[in-house]
Amino acid sequence: MKFYAIIVAGGSGKRMQTAVAKQFLLLNEKPVMMHTLQAFHFSEVQPEIIVVLSKDDHDYWKELCQKYNFNIPHTLVEGGKERFHSVRNGLMSIKEDGVVAIHDAVRPVVNTSLITSTFKHALEVGNAIPVVKPSDSVREIEATGSKILNRDKLVLIQTPQTFDLGQLRIAYQQSFSPIFTDDASVVEAAGFPINLVEGNRNNIKITFPEDLELASFLMKNNIPG
Repeated sequence: MKFYAIIVAGGSGKRMQTAVAKQFLLLNEKPVMMHTLQAFHFSEVQPEIIVVLSKDDHDYWKELCQKYNFNIPHTLVEGGKERFHSVRNGLMSIKEDGVVAIHDAVRPVVNTSLITSTFKHALEVGNAIPVVKPSDSVREIEATGSKILNRDKLVLIQTPQTFDLGQLRIAYQQSFSPIFTDDASVVEAAGFPINLVEGNRNNIKITFPEDLELASFLMKNNIPG
């Protein structure tokens, strides 16, 4: 059985208020995305890694790899207009069957046990989507105000989202839709049931400046994500 990981790196620096894309910002003395690739490379399943990145950033990433002596094997694939198209481009680079994890490049604290868990579940039931329960109260905004939602019936979605490749290939034959906010939504729209697995609250996504500080703390104190 072949294992793959598609690392989606299409983010910008807008919400981080930086000119540098989030995946290239320094985290504990090396770019964020390098930590992400290391997590997959050193996991039990050791998947083949595919990095989907804007073509304009390919040369810059190669320069960073040289600068930081980063030699983890991976394949560079050109990104698309939307995340959906980027993932599809990554899929098209895989010629064999197997299991593939789709992961945000800017979730660098992901631990190897969560990666392995999603692969094992996907092997058994077709896909595995890590989730955590919200700890805050949640309200839904309406035209006339807002209403409280039962947070016990809600979960927050994380990555890696891991799938049987045959299932994912069928799902990505669909045309893009704005409702496709992640890979699970694409697979669900194709008629496949979604299987949730327990995620990790420290598996944070780098979105705002304070997230980078938190990720640094978690890594320096060896707190898994």
